[in-house]
Amino acid sequence: MEPHSDHLCLCPLEGIINIIARKWAVLVISIIGHREKIRFNEIMERLDGISPRTLSDILKDLRQANLIHRESFSEIPPRVEYSLTEDGKKLCEAVQPLIRWALERDATHSERCRGNCHDEPVSRKRKLPE
Repeated sequence: MEPHSDHLCLCPLEGIINIIARKWAVLVISIIGHREKIRFNEIMERLDGISPRTLSDILKDLRQANLIHRESFSEIPPRVEYSLTEDGKKLCEAVQPLIRWALERDATHSERCRGNCHDEPVSRKRKLPE
């Protein structure tokens, strides 16, 4: 794409748009991005209305797209943790302006919020970049 052109090339999106456009995908990326590592049930707790099967499918797709890393531990009971890859971190940063825009646009957010936005201790939360 030329710097001063009116033409916007959307070709780079072809490989990733089907994954990140799925319902829940951007939310899952954002949730994982606000933690160093997170377990499946913790993600489930933060997403009201998602089924375990849907979350499993999204995590699998995000993993295949190299946006998240899945680490399993040989323990009883088994333990699996998810974290963002470098590409996943960049995507998480890229969606922060969208999240900020949605928050500013939605004046009723605090009335509808079930507390999932504020239930994490402040010391563990990552601040949104200014």
